[in-house]
Amino acid sequence: MKYFLTSIAVVFFFLNTSFAQQKHDKGHFIESKNEFMNKVRESNKEFLKKEREPRMSFKVDFSGMDLPDTITQFTRAWYNPPVSQGNTGTCWSFSTTSYFESEIYRVTGQKIKLSPIYTAYYEYVEKAKRFVQERGDSEFGEGSEANAVLRIWKKYGIVPLEDYTGLQEGQEFHDHRALFKEMKDYLQSVKANNAWNEDAVTATIKSILNHYLGVPPAKIKYNGDTMTPLEFVKDFVKLDLDEYIDFMSLMEQPYYTKAEYKVPDNWWHSKEYYNIPLDDFMMLLKRAVRKGYTVDLGGDVSEAGLESHAEVAIVPSFDIPSDYIDENARQFRFSNKSTTDDHGIHLVGYMEKDGKDWYLIKDSGSGSHNGKNFGYYFYHEDFIKLKMMNIMIPKSLAEDVLSKFKN
Repeated sequence: MKYFLTSIAVVFFFLNTSFAQQKHDKGHFIESKNEFMNKVRESNKEFLKKEREPRMSFKVDFSGMDLPDTITQFTRAWYNPPVSQGNTGTCWSFSTTSYFESEIYRVTGQKIKLSPIYTAYYEYVEKAKRFVQERGDSEFGEGSEANAVLRIWKKYGIVPLEDYTGLQEGQEFHDHRALFKEMKDYLQSVKANNAWNEDAVTATIKSILNHYLGVPPAKIKYNGDTMTPLEFVKDFVKLDLDEYIDFMSLMEQPYYTKAEYKVPDNWWHSKEYYNIPLDDFMMLLKRAVRKGYTVDLGGDVSEAGLESHAEVAIVPSFDIPSDYIDENARQFRFSNKSTTDDHGIHLVGYMEKDGKDWYLIKDSGSGSHNGKNFGYYFYHEDFIKLKMMNIMIPKSLAEDVLSKFKN
């Protein structure tokens, strides 16, 4: 036993002496690298890369045509400069917000820049509520209609752009792809699980919107006064929101009656569209611009006669000759869905050329930013006559037409 303990003591002595002589290892941070894996990835990327042919679209050949080429050729009303809606489906809010900015100036003389994303935020909230109420049988998309702006302002108010941009720090352009996908996926899970709790769904949709767009202000400071968005509408916007109405011209509904505009973006099935003959429709538009008003428009821009680099929109003869553009041609295209409701724009000026009108269009869509007149198109009156489905103007401009309505 004594010998065994002595041996253990000798072993510990040598071990301790050895450990005492060793250096202590140290750690540090280095960049993680795997050069060979990078080589594998690059090799596979090259192998899988496919040459993509340019996407071709059939468009009018505009060469040799005598077309408008600058905004200074047009008689213009006041409006704020064009802005981009980025990668979003919120043209309806950008165009109608721009329209009301012009109306605020016309009525009050104030030059105010308002937040289109504030309106879009609460439109998403309203869509989510209806989605729950209809048990999933309600459209939930990025699009909407011009009169949605009126509905949102009446319920939630509006704020200046500086108080709510909807952009994150350092972000130059709007991009709602991830935002919309997350909301859409969430609502589909609500439907799949029959989780029809409106308060819970609304709270979740707001939390998603808050993450991507920021929390909309409950109060703002304007001209030294603190107020709610609803108070801002009342005290500074100062427009009679009930004064603005939408006109459409479709043979599928009786003329001089109010009817539903049956497109997906009219997701709440508004029946507040005044349906009038095409001649009245065009007359009201021409009357408005010649009296110094602007006009809010919605319709179809996916046509061979519209090309962003040429900056013009016409109806080519190979589509339909000008003399044949009438109510039948308009209804035919709407019924067979070659005319769709896909874009909202703001008409801000006009010029007469060769006996026809050309209209200056302020457009927040990406295409309008490809040409030298950044943010604009020049629309021929035939294009509006055939392809623009609705207009918003004040009632006061249409008293003679409205007198033909029974209700």
